[in-house]
Formats: sequence, C-alpha cells, structure tokens
Amino acid sequence: MGELTEEVIKKYIEAGRIAKEVREYSDKIVKPGEKALNVCLELEGKIISIGGKLAFPCNISINEVAAHFTPSHNDETRIPPDAVVKIDLGVHIDGYIADTAKTIDLSDKHVLLLEASREALEKAVEKLKPGVKAFEIGLVIEQAIKNYGFKPVRNLTGHSIDRYRIHAGLSIPNYGDRFAVFKMIKGMTVAIEPFATNGKGLTREGRITNIYSLAKTNPRKLDQESREVFDYISQEYKTLPFTPRWLVPIFGETTVQHAMRVLIKTKTLYVYPILVEVGKGLVSQFEHTILLTKDGKIVTTA
Repeated sequence: MGELTEEVIKKYIEAGRIAKEVREYSDKIVKPGEKALNVCLELEGKIISIGGKLAFPCNISINEVAAHFTPSHNDETRIPPDAVVKIDLGVHIDGYIADTAKTIDLSDKHVLLLEASREALEKAVEKLKPGVKAFEIGLVIEQAIKNYGFKPVRNLTGHSIDRYRIHAGLSIPNYGDRFAVFKMIKGMTVAIEPFATNGKGLTREGRITNIYSLAKTNPRKLDQESREVFDYISQEYKTLPFTPRWLVPIFGETTVQHAMRVLIKTKTLYVYPILVEVGKGLVSQFEHTILLTKDGKIVTTA
C-alpha cells in the first residue's frame, strides 16, 4: 500500500474526475441497437482525449452478464431492447486508479433493481472508515439490497487498489461474510461495488474471454513475435488488464492471435472470463473509488 502524499492524492482525484465525466457521458451513447464495441471505443477514446489513461478495458455487461465483458475488435454484439447495461470504467494517472461503474435501464422497468445497488453503495460509503471491518461493510450492502427484495451477488466483491494494481489483494464482500475480518486503515484506496440481482446471487464463468493481464514478468519459451507483443504489453500496461483489440492496430490480427495463444499456453497471462449470473437473473452494479486519508475519506469518482 503506497503512501497517500498530497501529490498522489491529486493524481487519484484527477483520475476520479475523468472517470466520473466519462461514466456520466455513457448515458448519451448506450442505446438499443448500438454496437457494444462502438460504445466501448467511444468511452475509452473519451478517457484518453480528456487526459486519462486506460486502467482496464471498458466493460459493457448486459442483462445476466454481471462483469468482464468487453468486445473483441470485430465483435458484432448489439445492445438489445429493454436491456440492463452495466458500464464499468477504469482510469489512471501515473498508475493511480479510479474504478467506477453505473447501470443503465433502457426499459425503465427495473428501477428498484438499480436503486438496490445504488443505495447499497451509498450506505457502504457512509460506513467506510478506518477501523471498520470488511464484513461490516458487506453486511450493510447485503441489508440494503435485500430491503428491495433482491439478492447481493455473493462471489463478486469490492477490492483494494494500489498503484498499477486494480485488485491489490484485499476483497470487500457484498454480504456479511464473517471471515472478512480485516479492518479498513488510513492510507487505503478501495473500490466498493455492490451487485444486485433478481437471480440466485452467484456468478459462473462464461465462455468468452477478452480481458487479460500479465502473470509473469519474464516468461521463457516465447518466439520472436510473441516476445514483441509481450514486451509491448509489459511496457504499456504493466500489471493492468488489457484487451487484445488494443493490440490489433499495432501488430495486426494474425500476429495478435498467435501471440495470445502462446502467452496463454505458457501461463504468462491471467484470464478474466465473463461472469454470468447462474440463474440468468438481471444484474445491476454501481461503484465508487474511495481514499481513506488522514483527514477522512475522499470519494474520487463522485
């Protein structure tokens, strides 16, 4: 956990400012019939155009898909009518990350589902302070969601954040998990992200994977093409998640496909499959990033 100096706090706040602006802009472009790829490209482009860098690929997870869907470079997926669309964005300034998400209900039929996760986030942020145990935050989230008649997604969590590390080792549950006994402390940066569902409250891995991050810093047995792609990933993204569609304009589709096969086979990469609600229930999500400073807390993405 890095020290929250004034300079570091400024970078976190700037990342949060950009993330908030782009998150709210998503309301204008998430529409029925629009390509998911076009939405992600526009949001990622906007992050870069206003001074941020991408902390991870734009996630656009629809209906029962809870998390980790980002389109491939040639993906034809379109947003269906009446969809529940989750937009999850990551911005960094010099490695200091803002992670934020919102849900858009294109039918206006799922107001309470959205409100359940939104209110759970508000109450969790209110509860968050040094000395509070992780399970206490999870319990607040669980109670808020159940008050609306829905279930928290139990195997998705909030998380600690560090420089160039979107998931920095600590998980903050979305229910009152009594094993999560570690305490919040000054200097922590955390993302709180309640997921609510009208399904069973659990996710499973789906077949699609378009998000990866480096698991090895110096892998062996890479051919020249794969080594060039690896070196680029290591330099540009470090330990942050990336998507192969970012690499296609640089190396070409054939080279990227080959390199990804090699990097996965050699276990050079972590893989992040899409996560689907096991009961095919609709899922909503809202998320903020919070700094616990010596003077209190800063919700950078609010």
